[in-house]
Amino acid sequence: MTDHMIDSTLSELERYYDTVPRVGGARAEDFGPLTLFVQEGTGWPYYARPALGGSGDATAEDVRRVLSRQRELGIPEAFEWVAETSPSLRAAVEAAGLYVHAHPLMVLDPSAEVLPPHPEVRLLGVDDPLLTAAVTVPALAFSAAGTAVGEAGPAELAAAMAQPSAEEGRSRVSGKLAAGTAAMAAAVRDGVVLCSGMYNPVGDVAEVVGVGTLPSARRQGLALGVTAALVVEARARGARTVFLSAGDEDVARIYGRIGFRRVATALIAEPPAGAA
Repeated sequence: MTDHMIDSTLSELERYYDTVPRVGGARAEDFGPLTLFVQEGTGWPYYARPALGGSGDATAEDVRRVLSRQRELGIPEAFEWVAETSPSLRAAVEAAGLYVHAHPLMVLDPSAEVLPPHPEVRLLGVDDPLLTAAVTVPALAFSAAGTAVGEAGPAELAAAMAQPSAEEGRSRVSGKLAAGTAAMAAAVRDGVVLCSGMYNPVGDVAEVVGVGTLPSARRQGLALGVTAALVVEARARGARTVFLSAGDEDVARIYGRIGFRRVATALIAEPPAGAA
């Protein structure tokens, strides 16, 4: 992609980041150069980020004001932004005591060839009996980060599905599927969900999110199969731009195999581990 194309794409993604919480049921609170999105009722917790079209850079004091409001509301103390679009924000959030995670931000090359359908991957509907499992798998995947084969498998998945949070997650995703504001795909073998993921569309932009493989089933190409299925579905529904944030450089290289190209760096800031 040319520099002009990258700049245009990043502007498009800024509009997406500002819009998706609003359509997801969040209200926006104005903090000058920052916007805090607060979920109304049940649903995904959101974040603070640079105000769309805002002028001026956020200071550490601006960040502290938002943190105080997040604590008051009892919601996650989280900020998300794109490094190249808001380069000064990292210093401000670090000065306010937050830890910053960096993730490759990748956009699908429009000319990329789609992988052949994976025989174990399919889309899930609202009433699919495997929906709870599909919602639960990524949590197990992300609790054991990386691409190495791990220990958590079907037994751990069954135990996690017995927790109240699993049903709550299924209910949230089911509502999004019914409303057409998300689609979910899963890799299923012998009735067990081994990998799953979603995409969230806003207009003709779609973000692939939450693709995770049960640790014991890693390194079998399942995440690529799930992502490819989501790409096909997103394009079929009219998505012109499909993007994702990779967990790390190793994961980014895997997504590169199906045509995703790095355009920037997505940053997430939160309190350091162990902070009260």
